[in-house]
Amino acid sequence: MRRRMAPVSIKSVLISESVDPCCKKILEENGIRVTEKPNMKKDDLIAEIKDYDGLVVRSATKVTADVINAASNLKIVGRAGTGVDNVDVDAATKKGIIVMNTPSGNTISAAELTCALLMSLSRHVPQAVMSMKAGNWDRKKFMGAELYGKTLGILGLGRIGKEVATRMQSFGMKTIGYDPITPPEVSASWGVEQMSLDQLWPQCDYITVHTPLMPSTAGLLNDESFAKCKKGVKVVNCARGGIIDEAALLRALESGQCGGAGLDVFVEEPPKNRSLVDHPNVISCPHLGASTKEAQARCGQDIALQIVDMVKGKSLVGAVNAQVLASTFSQESHQWIKLGEAIGAVLQSCATSKQSFSQVQITTQGDCLKTSTGYMTSAVMVGLLNCESIGCPNLVSVLTLAKERGIMVNQNHSQLDGAAHGVCKVEISASGCNYKASGSIQAGVPVLLELNGSVFRQPVSLTGNLLFFKASASLQLLPSVAGMLATTGVHIESLSAPAAQAGDLWYCVGMSSLLGDLGALKPLVKEAAQLAI
Repeated sequence: MRRRMAPVSIKSVLISESVDPCCKKILEENGIRVTEKPNMKKDDLIAEIKDYDGLVVRSATKVTADVINAASNLKIVGRAGTGVDNVDVDAATKKGIIVMNTPSGNTISAAELTCALLMSLSRHVPQAVMSMKAGNWDRKKFMGAELYGKTLGILGLGRIGKEVATRMQSFGMKTIGYDPITPPEVSASWGVEQMSLDQLWPQCDYITVHTPLMPSTAGLLNDESFAKCKKGVKVVNCARGGIIDEAALLRALESGQCGGAGLDVFVEEPPKNRSLVDHPNVISCPHLGASTKEAQARCGQDIALQIVDMVKGKSLVGAVNAQVLASTFSQESHQWIKLGEAIGAVLQSCATSKQSFSQVQITTQGDCLKTSTGYMTSAVMVGLLNCESIGCPNLVSVLTLAKERGIMVNQNHSQLDGAAHGVCKVEISASGCNYKASGSIQAGVPVLLELNGSVFRQPVSLTGNLLFFKASASLQLLPSVAGMLATTGVHIESLSAPAAQAGDLWYCVGMSSLLGDLGALKPLVKEAAQLAI
């Protein structure tokens, strides 16, 4: 049974875009080989990526499913920036590849550009500059408006939204917002009143968006929402192209419903359709949100340090698809992951090798596993699916692979009569039959406590070559099994018998090597399975 757990081994990294030199320096100082090949075409990237454990990108490189499927060794995609919409996260997750961003690297720069566009919209600064350069002196044409006393609607109250709010409050703006994740009491602590979108639209003099681009945010500002806004509302988008419906924005600008737009991002970059860029009431930039020396240095440094910390097993920061790994960087968690994988492998060998399973229930018990149910669930599923013909699952990919196979995975945690020690219980359903096992850690070693109702007098040490068999209890059983094993040259190294004395029971034998054929056991036992852990 192969194990996949932190720390992750990264020996070589490809940097496919212009990233601050400190990124390469930090990686190389920590023993990671770095190759820089900016501006590669898709086919070149597909041909190149197979040789690397890691890939560092900014926003231009499109890490598509084709690229990911060509990456036979890839373990991590590091985005030196915030948004990961240029990375096929689902394809990466399915293949067990960590996608990591630098969540705070460009926060200040993006917030400052947003504020600059808000101020430029209010005073027509770029248009006035161009008029002056054309030799004009036209004071009346560029009549502006104060920001003081105006209402700013902020869609998305994460790091950047918060920084924009605090800065624009210093201009005397009232800040209101919408965010389905940030608690209202949190945003209220930094001066933003949350409300529904229907409440927000008619109050805003200015609107700025700071959300990721996803199905729920695509076209967030559209014909319907513009119609609910004040006539002449001004909008800013320094987040992602597509959050504002570009066709709807153009219609609102033409009708005067929208009084101006500041755009740093577009659906297509660079935009082939110039209608918005050329509109007199639009201020546009070529995606400059993170284009400051400070942001580039910070993002390059952050992504390098995050990769190094992951490799060294210190921590996992910025993983957008592998949050389950964040709690797996201690030696204690490694032991529990081994236990989960081993329990899953035992059940897979004893039950699911004969019939497919449809439902899995994983229960953790005890104080020490109170916050560990997530990675324990993934670990158990790795053990259950590791021998299936679905690739090689790991803690990142396994729940996605299980979902694709239609396996329902349930997890929960319960206290164990106030005890501090932990127990992991697993029950699977296969073709109407239930199979279950439970285990724990004793003296730093994963052990099996119970299998399908048979509680072992001496817990099974889940290491080495193990033979599990189900048979009716009798005085002749164990000598007969030992004799059969001896005839094949296999020696018994340990024996775990059930506490019960009657009925069909499960036994476990530790062996010097696996049997070449389990058929010889058939006259002696009802079921048998073996595995190496």
